[in-house]
Amino acid sequence: MNRRRLVRLLLGTGAGLSALLLWALAQGQVAPPAEAVAARPEATADGEGLPALFGSENRVIDTRERVIAVTFNAAWNDAGLDSILGELARRHAPATFFLTGDFADRHPVVVRKIAAAGHGLGNHSFSHPYFKDLTKAGRQHEVLATDRALRTAGAGRALTPFFRFPYGETSPTHIEEVNALGFADIEFTADTNGWKGTEGGMTVERAVDRALKALRPGAVLQMHVGASQGRTEVIDAQALPRILDAIAARSYRVIDLRTLLTP
Repeated sequence: MNRRRLVRLLLGTGAGLSALLLWALAQGQVAPPAEAVAARPEATADGEGLPALFGSENRVIDTRERVIAVTFNAAWNDAGLDSILGELARRHAPATFFLTGDFADRHPVVVRKIAAAGHGLGNHSFSHPYFKDLTKAGRQHEVLATDRALRTAGAGRALTPFFRFPYGETSPTHIEEVNALGFADIEFTADTNGWKGTEGGMTVERAVDRALKALRPGAVLQMHVGASQGRTEVIDAQALPRILDAIAARSYRVIDLRTLLTP
C-alpha cells in the first residue's frame, strides 16, 4: 500500500488523527499540517482558523474587544475541580483545560466530567518535562501520547487542537514541531501563581490581584486545577469567583478559545 493511500485510509477511520500521527512518528516522519487539520472536526469549519495560529506562541488573542480567555492546567490532582466547574457553570463562563497525558490516564473520569460540562480540553504534554532536554522524537512522543490519552479517556468533541508547553517555555523550533503535528501553541498572558500555595507565599488576594493586573483585551489567564506534593488547598479554585466577578464588573466577558478556530 502506498503512503498516500494509507494516509487517506487512516483519516477515514475512527482512529483519526492519533493513528495517522503515530504511524508517521514510527516512520520517522511527521504528518503535514493540512492532514492533521483535516482530521480535527473543530478546525474544518472554515479551514483558516487553526493555521492562522501557527508560527506563534499566542499569549494574547488578537482582538480589541474586552474579552478574556480563562484556562486551567492539570498535572497533579483534581482537588479544586468540582469547585471550579461549579463556579464556571453558575456564571455560564467557558474555559479550556490543558491536561497532561499522565493526568488523563490517572483521572479519566475528570476528562469526561470536563467534556460533559462543555469546556474545551487541550494538550499539556504527557509527563510535563522541559522540552529543551528532549530529542525531537521525544517531544513528538510527549504530544502524541497525550493526544491518545485524552481520546482514550473520553474527551470526544471537547478535544481541541491546542497545545501548551510545560513551564510556558517555548522556542520557534519547538513551536514549529508542534504545528507540524497539527496543534497550535496557546500560552498565557499571565499566571495567577496560585499553584505555589501558601507555602510559596501565595494567597487568594494575591492571585486575584495578579489576574486583574493582566486584564486587557484578548488576555489569556492561566490557573491550575489541583495542588502539588499531595496538597489539597487550591488557591485558584478559591480565587476564581472573585476573578470572574471582577472581570464582569470591568465590562469584560469570558470567551471560549475554540472561537479562534472559526474567525
